[in-house]
Amino acid sequence: MSLLKKVLSSITIFFAGMWLVVRIVLEYFGIINDGNDRVTGIKDLREEYKKANYR
Repeated sequence: MSLLKKVLSSITIFFAGMWLVVRIVLEYFGIINDGNDRVTGIKDLREEYKKANYR
C-alpha cells in the first residue's frame, strides 16, 4: 500500500508541474490571462520583447 501511495503522489506532482509549465507558456503568448501578471512577470516579459523589436 505504501508503494501505491508513493506512485500516486509522484504522478500528482508530475501533472501539477506540467500544468504550471503549460499555464506559463499560455500566459506568455497571451492566450490566457488570470489578471495576476505581476506575480508571474509574464506581462513584463511581453513588454520587453515588444520593446526589443526582434525581427
